[in-house]
Amino acid sequence: MSLKTHPWGVPPWTVNFRPVACPLPDQVDFAIVGGGFSGLSAAAWLRRYAPTRSVLVLESVALGEGASGRTGGLALADTAAGPLPGLGHVLVGYKKILRTLRVDSHLALPGVFELGRAAPVKNSPISWNDSGDLRVVRVVPGGAVDPGKVLAGLARAAERAGAQIAEHAQVHALNFSNPPSLRVYQKYRGRIHKKKICAGHVLLATNAFSLELAGLLGAAPKLTLALATAPLSRAQLKAIGLSSRRPFYTVDLPYLWGRLLASNAVIFGSGLVPMPASFTALFRKPAEIKAHKNASPNLYRFDVRKGEAAARFRWLEARVRNLHPALHSVRITHRWGGPILFTEGMRPIFRRHPRSQDVIVLAGYNGHGVALSVYLGKWAAEALLARRSLPLWH
Repeated sequence: MSLKTHPWGVPPWTVNFRPVACPLPDQVDFAIVGGGFSGLSAAAWLRRYAPTRSVLVLESVALGEGASGRTGGLALADTAAGPLPGLGHVLVGYKKILRTLRVDSHLALPGVFELGRAAPVKNSPISWNDSGDLRVVRVVPGGAVDPGKVLAGLARAAERAGAQIAEHAQVHALNFSNPPSLRVYQKYRGRIHKKKICAGHVLLATNAFSLELAGLLGAAPKLTLALATAPLSRAQLKAIGLSSRRPFYTVDLPYLWGRLLASNAVIFGSGLVPMPASFTALFRKPAEIKAHKNASPNLYRFDVRKGEAAARFRWLEARVRNLHPALHSVRITHRWGGPILFTEGMRPIFRRHPRSQDVIVLAGYNGHGVALSVYLGKWAAEALLARRSLPLWH
């Protein structure tokens, strides 16, 4: 699938890395399903911890075409449910991981503005017209990264360490035998190759994809929408209160979040668009799903240029232009959407699969996955190698 025609639109960054194309092996020590932040981080750490063990990452399309490549790039300190037992200092760990793996991420952690319509701080640099007077209420730890650079850097680190990364390798079935095995369809040299791969251990890191495979039928995927402006002048940035280059998000509704790019363009994001009823019906009928070979809805069929998503984009663009006079005539250069998986209690899913102790599920960041997913990817590698226990969040 070409990024130029992607139904979710195109974000303002690219993933300038393509793994070496190779045929799939018959067996592997560790199979990782999902080539996003979590899966690539886990692959790199597995090979660093256990350089003699084989690691295979299976990505159904291409690196960057899922949630990790379409996030807004805000790096936050905790989960969407707040700090959880055993989590530790996510941003400190995230920064250390990127440094250790030599990932050029453009990470900056100046803090993040929390914006609200009541109880602002004295001399708030932001004063926007948005369902009231939207101002800064406090500054919290956090910052931003370039998601494309993070994905490419993690993939390079994993491949450099000896992991094999296979794009266009879709897992059609997982047999919870001992050991587990995967049925994979790989597009390789212009042909589709069917392959059975036996794996000692499996990490399912697909987030909003393959929910029935991961046993996450109670979770709800939605698309969040974002747009990017043309680069703003220093005068414009000062006028709208973003000279400090701090990202921002609101603490009340209607929700709004955003950040600056290196070019001084600004990303604004808001809104959650549910999957159409024809898609979400699959999540309410476990009996039908059990009998279906590949029952997860094809999220790529959801086109943000049509229907409710298109209407939400028009609303978001009008909202951005009305925030401040300096934004009235700003040009919009990019519009895109990305999937968020919402879970019970807004807690990440990080546990063994109910059908196999050899399969770990890592997903459900509820919009807080930029730093957390990489951080938990390392933890998942440690758990797969029995170096660390899984958390008791469920």
